[in-house]
Amino acid sequence: MKAAIDIGTNTVLLLVAEVRESVITPIHEEHRVPRLGKGVDADRTIGVAATKRVSDVLNEYQKIIQSQFPEVESIIVTATSAVRDANNREEFIRDIKNETGLEIRLLSGKEEAEWTADGALSVLSISGKSNNLILDIGGGSTEVAYLSSSRVSDAYSYDMGSVRFTERFLKTNPPMDKEINACKNVIREYYESRPFSINGNVEAIGVAGTLTSLAGMALDLNEYKPQNINGFKVTRTLVQKVISDFSNHSSEAMLKKYPVYLAGRADIFMAGILILDGFLDAFDQESILVSTGGIRHGAILKTS
Repeated sequence: MKAAIDIGTNTVLLLVAEVRESVITPIHEEHRVPRLGKGVDADRTIGVAATKRVSDVLNEYQKIIQSQFPEVESIIVTATSAVRDANNREEFIRDIKNETGLEIRLLSGKEEAEWTADGALSVLSISGKSNNLILDIGGGSTEVAYLSSSRVSDAYSYDMGSVRFTERFLKTNPPMDKEINACKNVIREYYESRPFSINGNVEAIGVAGTLTSLAGMALDLNEYKPQNINGFKVTRTLVQKVISDFSNHSSEAMLKKYPVYLAGRADIFMAGILILDGFLDAFDQESILVSTGGIRHGAILKTS
């Protein structure tokens, strides 16, 4: 029994899982939205309040593990884009250690993409000979990994994310057409700046909050159900419909319509969807499968 905590730009996620012969079985998951990366794109600094929000979540998670899963042998804690970008990242990591006793492993962009790819595949029934593109839209960065025969052959982290691009481009609510178009143009430039060499047909798989929330909304689920979300196919038509909805309604109105899946992300959801739309264009994909796996699943597999 192991536990993994993923400190993202927007969320902090907990996974408790059993691992037997490199097969992971999720037992328990938790989700909080302390938005560590708020303002980091502008000033490259993690604030005291953000650090406190994250340390509170980490202490809460430790209490859950200790009380409900005392058999957990180890906890691996990872951090990604917001911490990578911060000028005071060493101070943040030290403060978290002092407040919680937990050591943070700061992943590089390439490691983030590779660990996410492993985690994404761990909860899906995918052929061992398949070629896949794994998309991870985070709050501060977006990772793409190309898998050939289920092995990562190329991976890259783009410096764009739902929190970062909301703060940078989508300043009105709902966003104006000129803001949306400016965001789309920069997203296209980012994808074009680092192309992938892909041989043959690939199946795209998407992880993280933008994709899982989109699936939950489309399925009209009233609670988070990984078994329903895993393998859900998001089409270009669905993506365009959501872009239209968020272009014509405020984030508050959309949150009221989808309270379960937009809590803590309604105001940044449009940027995530635009990054997804740009991915489908850049990699010429008509659809993408959703996976509830991610860095925390990959972390448990990598350290088992």
